[in-house]
Amino acid sequence: MKASFLVEPGVIEIRDIEVPTPDDDQVLVKVAAVGVCGSDVHFYAHGNIGTMIMSEPFVLGHELSGTITAVGKDVDPGRVGKRVAVEPQRPCRTCKECKAGRYNLCPSIIFYAVPHVNGAFTEYVTIQNDFAFDLPDSISFEAGALLEPLSVAIWSCQRAEISIGSRVLIAGAGPIGVIVAQTARAFGATEIIITDTVESRRNFALKHGATRAIDPTKESVHDLDVDVFIDATGVSRAVYDGVKAVGPNGRVILVGMGDDDVLLPVDHIQSREIWVSGIFRYTNTWPTAIELVASGKVDLDSLVTHRFSLDQVEEALQAPKLPGAMKPVVLPNG
Repeated sequence: MKASFLVEPGVIEIRDIEVPTPDDDQVLVKVAAVGVCGSDVHFYAHGNIGTMIMSEPFVLGHELSGTITAVGKDVDPGRVGKRVAVEPQRPCRTCKECKAGRYNLCPSIIFYAVPHVNGAFTEYVTIQNDFAFDLPDSISFEAGALLEPLSVAIWSCQRAEISIGSRVLIAGAGPIGVIVAQTARAFGATEIIITDTVESRRNFALKHGATRAIDPTKESVHDLDVDVFIDATGVSRAVYDGVKAVGPNGRVILVGMGDDDVLLPVDHIQSREIWVSGIFRYTNTWPTAIELVASGKVDLDSLVTHRFSLDQVEEALQAPKLPGAMKPVVLPNG
């Protein structure tokens, strides 16, 4: 099969490799669609994300869906032919974090598309059977792939304890910010304010979950007094301003990847007893994600703006810079 390897920062190479054989508890998935994530773009540009540094070529892509074409000996053969969305990680299931239900924090977790682990910009992948979730016919393969960023949004909203009547501020109207806005609305938030410097993204967000959009270069958010602030930018200034907008006993969730160190208004956090947390991927979110999309509460198909073949992965990784781009998708098998 063909696979698209990141050889070094800024260099993609198509290689022929063997189709993987599923382990006893795994399924083989013919990949139908793969979303391009900001982490893929960052690895492509820099060869690292924080302490995750590439030392050899590997395959990017971790937002995926496809069709099961083979199964391991411990898996029901009736799963062959099923359309599935893949949760792209393999926890050990035996460590302290796994046993506590926090398998996203498993120190031995194997995650797609990080150094030493190949991802989904390829024709076939394997995954544990219980991490390949059946897709209803009403959900497209492209939306199925985007259940992964939706899972990030669900985990963020769960950690933020968003519920009926919540007032939410989101920094960044890119794919994650827009999906968070839709998810917050589905969780019951009544006011969803999003900030972005790009007018077209603000307008898009207003059609997909947000109730108000602000240009942070022209309007301060400090006096909003929201219950929750979710940062989807990773930009220091956006984080600082967003924290200042949170009222007493509010919650701050840091999602965006960007600056490693940020300045925080500590007095504001202490005097209002604001709870601040990062998030790291997700746990047990795919069933909720499938229900949100199947019920129409979250629209993922509308986010897809560009489509590429496996031979065009390099163009796909550069596509987020294009005017009007929201979510590029790679279709490895045509």
